[in-house]
Amino acid sequence: MTSAENLPELSERLQRVENRLTALEFTTSPELPPVDQDDISRTLERLEQRGQHPAGSVLLAGAITAPMGNRAQRQMQISTKELFETDFAARADSLSALAHPVRLQLLQRLLTDASTVEEIRKAGDFGTSGQVYHHLRQLVAAGWVTSLGSSRYEVPTARTVPLLVILMGVDC
Repeated sequence: MTSAENLPELSERLQRVENRLTALEFTTSPELPPVDQDDISRTLERLEQRGQHPAGSVLLAGAITAPMGNRAQRQMQISTKELFETDFAARADSLSALAHPVRLQLLQRLLTDASTVEEIRKAGDFGTSGQVYHHLRQLVAAGWVTSLGSSRYEVPTARTVPLLVILMGVDC
């Protein structure tokens, strides 16, 4: 068989793989137990007791199931000394991508009830498809959103918990 004769078979195989991957990605997970305030206090105590970072450390942690069923877990820790030695301004582009009401609403839609540009447009007042794509390009460039092709987008699992922590931090 020539390469051209293999195309229909390869196309079918690729479609089956994509269908299986989609089914795995969008499988719902059981709900997580409620947050235990004593667990939070014990976590802070353990951070202080470790003593490996005299100036302290910052911990980012979360385990969530988003309304669309996507599950995300993330934990990061850095000493305050290391963090203060980084260039805060180097994060400006990533934070700037979030600093627009429409982009924040797009992120919310992607996490709760939409994955395509058409679903996003139907879910709120986002303007034209061109305007939606403009904002999505900004979020993709900053790594807050990933393009899946065929006008489908998602918030990468690794970015879900940090995004929610940033939003929570604004409310402090």
